[in-house]
Amino acid sequence: MNMENEDSVQEELSLDSSSCSHRKSHHSDKIKSNLINRLNRIEGQIRGVKGLIEKDTYCDDVLNQVSSIQSALNGVGKLLLEHHMKSCIIERIQDGDHEVINELLVTMNKLMK
Repeated sequence: MNMENEDSVQEELSLDSSSCSHRKSHHSDKIKSNLINRLNRIEGQIRGVKGLIEKDTYCDDVLNQVSSIQSALNGVGKLLLEHHMKSCIIERIQDGDHEVINELLVTMNKLMK
């Protein structure tokens, strides 16, 4: 996909996303609990990094914690993407909505930045 097409798809999807805010995910209670637990741990890690900075902790130690947080966030993103593809994407394709593929591509590009 060239940059011009990618930009037009992103513009189109940003317009569509505001009109589709009524959509909801279909996560099981187990998945929701897993995601919330992961996010709670990440939240604690972020507070910990803030404390390290306030205590003038050596930069390399802080950067290692930041790297750990980024990795944990990537894990949350991967889990969400997996379940999104296995439920929402499949359902929309089965309903004949093939535009969801462009939406997925834009989302994946954002995750890979």
